[in-house]
Amino acid sequence: MLKIKSFEFSPINENTYILYNEHNDCIIIDPGCYFDDEKDELAGFISKMELTPKMLLNTHCHLDHVFGNKFLSEKFKLTLHIHENEKPVLAFAPASGLMYNMPFDNYNGDFIFLDDNQVIKLGEDELKVLLTPGHSPGSVSFYSEKGKFVISGDALFNRSIGRTDLPLGDHETLLKSIRDRLFTLPDDTIVYSGHGMPTNIGEEKKYNPFLA
Repeated sequence: MLKIKSFEFSPINENTYILYNEHNDCIIIDPGCYFDDEKDELAGFISKMELTPKMLLNTHCHLDHVFGNKFLSEKFKLTLHIHENEKPVLAFAPASGLMYNMPFDNYNGDFIFLDDNQVIKLGEDELKVLLTPGHSPGSVSFYSEKGKFVISGDALFNRSIGRTDLPLGDHETLLKSIRDRLFTLPDDTIVYSGHGMPTNIGEEKKYNPFLA
């Protein structure tokens, strides 16, 4: 069974996740570590727990979710996994960083492209890739049926949804993604979002004001 460790990084308060199993293998999702002490905190946890990073995944490639891509890819020799539609979003991230007065070195390595409904395996555990665009064109969520959780990126939040006023965002597409891909998951599925506290699918069906 996968265990989940979350970190809140950068002035944008982004949630970074490490999923790890009983064999001490792990997956890093959306490394938002911007400052050196945040990078040290993330790497320190991996070292302290004696974890071996196997994959680096982005739910999407807005700047706050990709700050740590280059650092982790170089430190642990990892190739970035994204949906192909996120390539232009990632390419724009450094320019966006300058707009927020947060310059950073972007990931410049190879890619492994994720497909909708693809199954990612870490030992005996599986994550299903759910294409959930709208907040950005190639946003994906990672669903663990066994673990009863989904990493939703910035698609779905506790009583909120991702903003769609950024380049390549689309409000109606996001609502459709949530209804068709996330709200079809079991009600007790825990939602780990890109910002804020966890929630679950059943609660959001009932109380999310954007989806009433």
